[in-house]
This record gives sequence, structure tokens and C-alpha cells, in this order.
Amino acid sequence: MIQTAKQKKSAQDEIPDDWFKPLEKDSSQAETVVRPSLSYWQDAWRRLRKNKLAMSGLIFLIFLSLMSILGPILSPHSLSEQVLSNQNQAPSATHWFGTDDLGRDVFTRTWYGARISLFVGLMAALIDFFIGVTYGGISGYKGGRTDSLMMRVIEVLYGLPYLLVVILLLVVLGPSLLTIIVALTVTGWVGMARIVRGQVLQIKHNEFVLASQSFGAKTKRIIRKNLLPNTMGPIIVQMTLTVPTAIFAEAFLSFLGLGIQSPFASWGVMADDALGTILSGHWWRLFFPAFFISATMFAFNVLGDGLQDALDPKLRR
Repeated sequence: MIQTAKQKKSAQDEIPDDWFKPLEKDSSQAETVVRPSLSYWQDAWRRLRKNKLAMSGLIFLIFLSLMSILGPILSPHSLSEQVLSNQNQAPSATHWFGTDDLGRDVFTRTWYGARISLFVGLMAALIDFFIGVTYGGISGYKGGRTDSLMMRVIEVLYGLPYLLVVILLLVVLGPSLLTIIVALTVTGWVGMARIVRGQVLQIKHNEFVLASQSFGAKTKRIIRKNLLPNTMGPIIVQMTLTVPTAIFAEAFLSFLGLGIQSPFASWGVMADDALGTILSGHWWRLFFPAFFISATMFAFNVLGDGLQDALDPKLRR
């Protein structure tokens, strides 16, 4: 039904004038901050917590770290305890993960293997961090001929066959945990150096770096105080991706018999020992080391992806 002009005017007259009173100005609330101020790392942690998959990976890694310490303590069986009458027993209340062909407790050996795997992964990541950050920071900051020469060295190392380096080191040093760490870090820091160099090239011409140079700051101080703090996001992400790569490499080398030697336990050694028992129905011997290798690599990768999103300043809101 079409309203007439008279009806519209009467409807407007019914609106009370109180609805159109201006709000009173309160100068005391002008400086009030509605949202609490968050630092870069606080905001990154807030966004990381919203990523359920990354937090699940972080919780699993914390659990794995705790069990690598407490697992052998909780178990009533030692690492090298052999009871031939308990050969290849299925998981039970006595042996939670079953036993192997020598009657050794798989539960105890699994958590000892977690110690070795985490140790190798963390050591490889730390060594890559110190060498790669130092090398890449100097290369990117100096630039010019120095950068060109240092990058040629990286290209040569990057072209070395990985297995060839490992075999040569095994001939010289012999199979051991030290050999694995050295083999993983001889060329493993190259990726970290490239990432740091790229980040430094992007930010070395910013105003805060030029200000430090104008005050006469030395190269070492500029890299440590100005450049590295602004590249920590990609560095941390790269470290979280280096750890699972090193863990898988250690398991692979131990599986081939080039890594940890018995009676020491490693997930790769346990998988190698259990490979011939699959057809015999002793599934638990291969299942547990294979499961923890896969789950650990998956947890580190999803955590790395979550950190990459959380530390990206372009996604900050």
C-alpha cells in the first residue's frame, strides 16, 4: 500500500527527539587502547596456537622428548638385557611393545632409539645454524666479489653426492654416531646459508642498518644486532625442517648398516633387524620404529609449516 506524504510526516513526528542527541565527548578515553599491544613473538605464538595441526605436532614432540628421558626409566628391562626364552613375544603387560629375536624389550629399545634420533636431529640443526648463519650473513652483507666467491664454494659443496661423502667418512672415521653427525653437517648447512644470505640481501639497505654504519659499527656487530634478529623467522622454520631430515637420514644409514651399531638401539637399526620377520607374523618389531620415524617427521613438518605462517609478518593482523 502506497503511503501518502501526510502519513509519512505523521510517522516522522512519532520518532522521539532523544534518538538524535549527540554523544558526549570524554577526552579521558581518547588514549585508551582497545586491543592489548603484542610484540612480534607474542603475536606469532598467538597465531601458532590457532593452528591445531601445528600444535598437535608440538604436543607430540614434547611427549616424545619426555618419553625418551623417562621411557627407559619406567621400563623394568634394560637396553641390552637378553632373555632367549622370551624371543619374539607379542605386546603384553610384561613387555608393552613385545620382544625381538634375542628376547630384548622393544619398548626400552624404542625410547633409547628416540634419544639417538632426537640427538642427531638437534645436533645437525644446531651445527647447520651456527655455520649457515655465519657464512650466509657474511656473504650477504659483504656482497660483491666476496659474495660471489663464497657462493661458488656453496655450489661446489651442494654438488657433492651425499652418499659418496658418507661412504668416504665411514672409511676414514668408521661407523659411529659421530660419523653420522659429521656426514649430515658437511653439506647440510648449505641450505641455511642460502636462506640467511637471501634475507640479509633484502634488509641490509634498510634505514636502521645504514644508521648503524654511519655510527661506525663494525660488521660483526651489525650482523649480530641488526640483521640476524630480523631473519630469525625463516631461520627457525629452516631448523624445524632440518631436524626431521637428519632423523630420517640417520634411520636410513642405520638401516643400511652404516650408522649406529648393535647393541646400541636406533629406530633404523630396529627396522633393519625386523625386516626379515614380517612374514613370520612378528609385526610389532617393525611397526613401532616405523611408526615413530613417520610420526616424528610428520610432527616436525607440520610444526615447521605452522611456524612459517605464524612468523610471516605479511600475515600479521
